[in-house]
Formats: sequence, structure tokens, C-alpha cells
Amino acid sequence: MSNITTHVLDTSLGRPAAGVSVTLEAQDGAGDWHVVGQGETDADGRLKSLAVAAAAAGVYRLTFDTELYFAARGVETFYPLAVVVFRVRDASEHHHVPLLVSPFGYSTYRGS
Repeated sequence: MSNITTHVLDTSLGRPAAGVSVTLEAQDGAGDWHVVGQGETDADGRLKSLAVAAAAAGVYRLTFDTELYFAARGVETFYPLAVVVFRVRDASEHHHVPLLVSPFGYSTYRGS
């Protein structure tokens, strides 16, 4: 399992958000972004194997395709993408970054 994981909860429905496309990027020393993993949330809204390798210390960006998720349900959304940038300080730790999403808002936190 990757040391960076995520899950998505659809707060407008009160249940996991299955089928959300997620991209994980790492920032290099020049400030450029490079894709290091991607996938889609499962029936439980989880993406357990996100990175192709264990994440090193550095800055990462998770991009959630919320527009595609809501469009599949016939719902318009104000935020076509939810983007979360975070820092990994200790590469030996597990970093879980959940997303709570609705058509008109989203929030995130450092999970466990």
C-alpha cells in the first residue's frame, strides 16, 4: 500500500463517492508538477494504492475530478476540480488525505 491514500465522501448524499478520478502529483525543486499516481475511488469511496512508489518528503497535489463525478449523477457542480496541496515531512509516516464533497463545496483534513 502507498503511504499516501485518500477517500471521498459525498456529503450531499451522506455516503462514499465511488468513481471519483484522482491524480497525485509531486512538486520538484523547480516547482514543476509530475504525476506519480492516479486512480479511481472504489465502491467505498477509497483509493488505497495511489502512488506508484512510497512518497519521499516534499510537496504533493491531489486533484479530484468532481465535475465528472457529479455529471455522472446528473448534478451540476460549482467546483469542477477539488485540488489539495500538502507537504510530506516524514516519508516513513502514512498520509491519509480525505475529501468531503458536495456540489457547492468541499473540505479536507489530515486523516489517519
